[in-house]
Amino acid sequence: MLKRFGVSAALILAATAPAFAHLDPNDHGSFMSGFSHPLFGLDHIVVMVAVGLWAATIGGRALWVVPGAFVGTMALGYLLALAGVSLPFVEPAILASVVALGLLIAAAVRLPVALGATLVAVFALFHGFAHGGELGAATALPYGIGFALATALLHAAGIGLGLLLGSGVGIGKSAAEVLSRVLGGIAAAIGLVLAFGAG
Repeated sequence: MLKRFGVSAALILAATAPAFAHLDPNDHGSFMSGFSHPLFGLDHIVVMVAVGLWAATIGGRALWVVPGAFVGTMALGYLLALAGVSLPFVEPAILASVVALGLLIAAAVRLPVALGATLVAVFALFHGFAHGGELGAATALPYGIGFALATALLHAAGIGLGLLLGSGVGIGKSAAEVLSRVLGGIAAAIGLVLAFGAG
């Protein structure tokens, strides 16, 4: 069972391997440019995987409601950016989302589904706005579909990891819960490092 956990972790890392640079829409197309965008920033990757992991921790309807709220509100943020609406504190809010979601996982906080969905939706608005602000030469619709799909896949990776940990992954449920909390702590620490590094 521990072997399965290792394989899952390797797959998640492999899925984020293209995270080294945005793809030029002129060379790779607008869809691939959008798809690569969430994979470019460590802050985006950590938040989107964390949303899935936290949804799995809450369980039940949260498995689809919480990630769905993120993707839907992220699309709204994207549209606001395209419309030229001004949204303050985008980068600080994104970094705060990394820390907050990491702490929620580390503390094993299980909010009611509607409240959890609302919380991630607030953060998603800023993530979507950031994506829209970096549209560049890409065509809006395929670019938006690309980053929404990449986001959903990162959520799915987090959900898969959370369900695996919830099953005990061969190390027992108590140890797996501790591991989940440790991962949350690591996510929060990454957010703090990024925040202080940005400062």
